[in-house]
Amino acid sequence: MTGKERFNAIAAGKSETCGFWHGEPNHASIENLYAYFGVNNDFELGLKLGSCCRWVRPENHHAWVKNEPMFDTLGGRDRSSLNQNGIFAETEDPAEVEDFPWQDPQSLDFGETLREIDKTIQAGQAVLSGTWSSFFHVACDFFGMEQYFIKMHTDPDVVDAVTRHITDFYLAANEKLFKLAGNKIDGFFFGNDFGSQLDLLVSLEHFDRYIMRYFNEFIDQARRYGYKVILHSCGAIDRVIPRFIESGVDILHPIQALAKNMDAQSLAEKYNGKIIFMGGVDTQHLLPFCGPDDVRNEVKRLKNLFGPSFIVSPSHESILPNVPPENIAAMAEAVQ
Repeated sequence: MTGKERFNAIAAGKSETCGFWHGEPNHASIENLYAYFGVNNDFELGLKLGSCCRWVRPENHHAWVKNEPMFDTLGGRDRSSLNQNGIFAETEDPAEVEDFPWQDPQSLDFGETLREIDKTIQAGQAVLSGTWSSFFHVACDFFGMEQYFIKMHTDPDVVDAVTRHITDFYLAANEKLFKLAGNKIDGFFFGNDFGSQLDLLVSLEHFDRYIMRYFNEFIDQARRYGYKVILHSCGAIDRVIPRFIESGVDILHPIQALAKNMDAQSLAEKYNGKIIFMGGVDTQHLLPFCGPDDVRNEVKRLKNLFGPSFIVSPSHESILPNVPPENIAAMAEAVQ
């Protein structure tokens, strides 16, 4: 069975064995990892470790060919923190949002992305693609995190206007890519981190008002093309997993193992058979600070809890430099 076949069997709930995805190593990690595993790039690393799928993210393959930022959220200033005021921090009139020089998604060039998709298919892996579509995070940057959450109360029309433009950009970008790629893509993989270590970043009321209404448009778009939907969200998001299931999310990534109410046993008891999980191998403590045997034992535990409809992967895709390569190897070996 190829990786593509295994991924699609898992997504359909028909696999007899779970899958594996190694994630996407942080840039600061790649020199050490590539040397340890004797590979030249992340594509080769995924094949070496037996990843059943590959994330072909257009943003990583020169889709945005202009010199300026895709979204100039700070008006040309350097970023100092997530809470730094963006250009709409003080905006009270939605008309100012309309006057902003929003970028044209038709400027995106998916030539390299399509070539990487073809390479992935030839290697027998499932293709996860689509723009990252992080409308929640980009909106946060346009305001600054604190101002963003305040304006949900004080200036809802301004928040809607900004979010609408960001969403429309990503929808148009995806539409262009999806038309070009057609059935070469197996799953639409996109991400927004909706949770902290303890809970959602906003109330359920505001989650529905400012997030789900736009989120559902991306789900509907992917469904029209027949793609599986893989959502990335770090943090303690247990309270909105039922919303994701209802909206049509097929696979939830990455299961931040030490976040509140995100332990594998609880998730398996509540959601097995309703949604498929990808991730769960703790990157906060286990992978950086424990040994290979501990990693193997944890993978076995996760496999027993989630069963074959599960993709083993780190609980955050960005493998940091403090994770020993031996533990990555142990994680992949334990899947077998």
